Amino acid sequence: MEKISMENLGRMSVPDFKSRPKLPLVLVLDSVRSGLNVGSIFRTADAFALERILLCGITAQHPHREILKTALGSTDSVDWEYFPHASEAVRQLKNEGYEVFAIEQTSQKIWLQDFAPQNEKKYAFVLGNEVEGVDNETLALCDGALEIPQFGTKHSLNVAVAAGIVTWEFVRAMKE
Repeated sequence: MEKISMENLGRMSVPDFKSRPKLPLVLVLDSVRSGLNVGSIFRTADAFALERILLCGITAQHPHREILKTALGSTDSVDWEYFPHASEAVRQLKNEGYEVFAIEQTSQKIWLQDFAPQNEKKYAFVLGNEVEGVDNETLALCDGALEIPQFGTKHSLNVAVAAGIVTWEFVRAMKE
């Protein structure tokens, strides 16, 4: 087994990436306090060619040194927009025809593995603050909540890790 060199990976240019079709998924970051997490989520959005990211509340915005550390240039390829409140972003997405799901532990949830996205629909996932989760006002506007099954003692994941898991599961489910 041999690692593939950077030259042989066949990475596309930023202009080519921006012009290609995107996965119908938007990530909404609701007051994510760590710029390192934000940068990691940009990398995930680039890796899976997501439509865009909406940064809300106290979420750091590009250019920010912590975002730059982990984004590794993906802030140039992934479209993003800022909203003072995540509830505003969710209202706009719903007006644009998106189904919006909080990634949160709630009494009424869909287990992530049971979520069955439909190819003709557009979706948005709201990821919350590292301590408080998704804001209650924003949560009330969502069409539902998706929960990642966990089996340890902490019952929480780093927000950037959660973004990677839910994005991959969405990609996998869309290809079925």
